[in-house]
Amino acid sequence: MSAIPRGVGPRPLATSRRTGRAALKGAACVGLVAALAGCGGQDPDAGTNGVGKLPAAKIQAKARAAAEHAETVHLSGNVVSQGRTFKLDMSLAKDGAKGELTTKAATFQLLRVGDALYLKADAAFWAGEKGGSTGGNGGAAAQKLGGKYVKVPAADPVYKRFSGFTDKDTLLASLLGLHGKLATGDRSDIDGTRTVRLTAGAGAGGTLDVSLEGTPYPLRLQRAGGAGVVRLAEWGRSVDLRAPSKDQVVDYGSRISSSG
Repeated sequence: MSAIPRGVGPRPLATSRRTGRAALKGAACVGLVAALAGCGGQDPDAGTNGVGKLPAAKIQAKARAAAEHAETVHLSGNVVSQGRTFKLDMSLAKDGAKGELTTKAATFQLLRVGDALYLKADAAFWAGEKGGSTGGNGGAAAQKLGGKYVKVPAADPVYKRFSGFTDKDTLLASLLGLHGKLATGDRSDIDGTRTVRLTAGAGAGGTLDVSLEGTPYPLRLQRAGGAGVVRLAEWGRSVDLRAPSKDQVVDYGSRISSSG
């Protein structure tokens, strides 16, 4: 039998244990480095605009500032105001707006170009307006207004009631308010865009999803007290605003309604 070469053979037990511990320690270090340096998915804000790392109040402030500075936005959803539910589908710009507004009783189109407000609805809408909206001329006047763009006088109650839905700054200021102590909630996704959610009053005061990509625009708002949910999209996209052709417009002079 040939002799076993010197230095070859079973290692002492103590040496084997030290080698095993070193291997485990090395593996643990490699795993830790990978977790810290290579596992970006563990950080919900990796690759974002960074607002998710800010306190809730600063996130809200940045979202408000982004909304104010944007030239345009498309707003859609439901809003409860003074006990009435309105369904909105509006494209808003600094100098006007266009879109559709739906109530329980009717659906109509709103268009504002500068200070000129136009409302297009069917005859039933006009017949049902407070004070008749027909100058006391009943169904005949309503038929004249139905299906046309009615240029609404600035002093008329109809103008005062609906012009706010066409004013970007006024509408957003009223919608984006959250009520109660702010907190940063979960990360989410709105139509493919990552968001961070702000909650107010533990959610009872409303929630606001703010974009984590690019400009921190508000993208979704759930209003306090179940007063509606709205989506905000197409920030900065051009809105084509132009007055209707003259043959599509009824100008009722200084007043539409017979009372107000």
